[in-house]
Amino acid sequence: MFLGEYRHTLDSKDRLTVPVKFREVLGVSMYFIQGFDHNLMAMSNAAFEKVLQRMQELNIADPDARLLLRRLLGSATQVDVDRSGRVLIPAYLRNRISLKSELVLIGQGEYFEIWTPEEWARQEAAQLDAEANNQRFKVLDLRLGAK
Repeated sequence: MFLGEYRHTLDSKDRLTVPVKFREVLGVSMYFIQGFDHNLMAMSNAAFEKVLQRMQELNIADPDARLLLRRLLGSATQVDVDRSGRVLIPAYLRNRISLKSELVLIGQGEYFEIWTPEEWARQEAAQLDAEANNQRFKVLDLRLGAK
């Protein structure tokens, strides 16, 4: 499971050294996908297969489904994790989110996100707005006990 926040920099060859805890989940390869919030999503092969299976069930006659397929599958790329735990983030994905050298990794359970520090700071600011959060999250049922 991908949990926590990590701050990293790309090396001179634009490779990311994946945190050891994340590598244990990934194995020898992984997928990068353009995220929904000016970020990237990084998934294990197993997680990507789950997403792919759900996407293959979409009705391609639906214009919104086609947009989603283009966004996710059109940006998806499989990359190898080298022996040192490094992965190359393709230039076209780095460019889409204006990723330079510094980045922030955010665990999301079955995947992790990659953010520029500037975009992540905006996300953090939104998360700290208690009044807005009360409105956003009140409809979610996050009870820990049985229903």
